[in-house]
Amino acid sequence: MHEIVNWIVETVGAMGYAGIFIMMFLESSFFPFPSEVAMIPAGYLASKGEMSLLLAFLAGAGGSLAGALFNYALGHKLGRPFLIKYGKYLLIKPETIEKVENFFEKYGPPSTFWGRLLPGIRQYISLPAGIGRMPLISFSFYTFLGAGIWSGVLLALGYIFGEHEEQIQSVLHYLIGGIIVLVTGVFYFYRKKNQKVEEEFIEDISKNSR
Repeated sequence: MHEIVNWIVETVGAMGYAGIFIMMFLESSFFPFPSEVAMIPAGYLASKGEMSLLLAFLAGAGGSLAGALFNYALGHKLGRPFLIKYGKYLLIKPETIEKVENFFEKYGPPSTFWGRLLPGIRQYISLPAGIGRMPLISFSFYTFLGAGIWSGVLLALGYIFGEHEEQIQSVLHYLIGGIIVLVTGVFYFYRKKNQKVEEEFIEDISKNSR
């Protein structure tokens, strides 16, 4: 594993910001490529003064946005029936599409922000946004915001812990757990609030119809 990490660091260092952009584009589209592989080594290189932290961040968040826009375009242009039938050729399972569709339907456009922070949802939340024809400006804003936070977290890990892979994995494990708890809490509050609004709306209608 140490040799693989070194190879990735060397590759990112050789390709520079374009390499970060390409890797994050792949991670954000349908290709199963972990974002940690690109951003953590970039943070480490920034700590050594071999990269600009700001430019690495912009390359990572920009690549994520580009990959998300690619998936958005797939959903927008091809539609749900096509993706359900032929998505397997793009490494997209029908059950994955259904899962992220349910996620998007429950929580609306902001789910494109929160979804960027969740493993297993991050890469595919753009598909239902495209299928549902979510306004492109709103989609890009929420996506870049979520992708930016995630890219920044990974850069910080690489910058602070450098080559200490075990420490990085340990901290990352707790961070992901904390993010999942936070997002779950936010969505629970959102659902309860909307439920209350719906109940009050129905009650008002009932009173007016008497």
